[in-house]
Amino acid sequence: MTNSKISSVTQTPRDHGGGIDAAIAQWGGTRDSWLDLSTGINPVPYPVGDFPADAWTALPDKGAQVALISAARAFWKVPEELAILAAPGASALIARIPALAATGRVDIPTPTYNEHAAAFEAQGWDITSDTPDARVLVHPNNPTGRLWSAADLTAPLMVIDESFCDICPEASLIAKARHPGRLVLKSFGKFWGLAGARLGFAIGDPALIAKLADFIGPWAVSGPALSLGTQALRDEAWATETRARLAEDAKRLDALLRSNGAEVAGGTDLFRLYDVDDAAVWQGKLAQSHVWSRIFPYSKTYLRLGLPAPDRWAQLEAAL
Repeated sequence: MTNSKISSVTQTPRDHGGGIDAAIAQWGGTRDSWLDLSTGINPVPYPVGDFPADAWTALPDKGAQVALISAARAFWKVPEELAILAAPGASALIARIPALAATGRVDIPTPTYNEHAAAFEAQGWDITSDTPDARVLVHPNNPTGRLWSAADLTAPLMVIDESFCDICPEASLIAKARHPGRLVLKSFGKFWGLAGARLGFAIGDPALIAKLADFIGPWAVSGPALSLGTQALRDEAWATETRARLAEDAKRLDALLRSNGAEVAGGTDLFRLYDVDDAAVWQGKLAQSHVWSRIFPYSKTYLRLGLPAPDRWAQLEAAL
């Protein structure tokens, strides 16, 4: 995938969404006054109810972990021959995956989420598309929204990052992870809107999952996260309703940005990518009204926006 406006993300400092405190320092306001659209997190999170008291006080027991894995297997329709590992966020898994194999060459098509390249580089891998030993595909891609296919699973070690795929479950490549050397990553924080829970999953080759489990050690997922994750993954009705709302809000956001001179460049139903004349200028203009957006060091024209919560659209409309 090439773009004349884009250079390799590995040649620039790693950046992420968020950073509201820094925005406040420059443009003023309080955290409550800012509308943070710099991330791709569902702005209407899964409702957090009460937790059992021992979720906070006891070491997570095997029963709670089994219940979470069972709920995950059912929700994502994971074949029985594949293993599932819960972890304290997908990022914890991303950091450890390069140690699963001897160092070699890894292909990470850009632009994409930059922590994958950073993790492989830290373990001594060479990032190249020339006969790679491993390949990482973010599916759908962040920030472009590109979807990959089974034909793209071409390396002995395949990492398929489906952190944003719960908005389009029909596109999941989990069924293609039956081959040895394949892993699919899932993030709980994005679709369910609960990034603070720090919960993620690796699904795939049992031998690789066993190694990852050894890397992250026992009791990796907190008791509250086990309880909350199990409840949310069992709630199919909430997931169906949420997908419909996100799809409508994504269309509304596209229409709003088009009416203000932006062109749709891609994205998903959790974030939208726009092509604008000067992304830094757009970010500054929005920030003056305490709306925080995402721009990228490898493109002067890419602007990414998450979806506003239902009661915050007026702030974005006024900022534009």
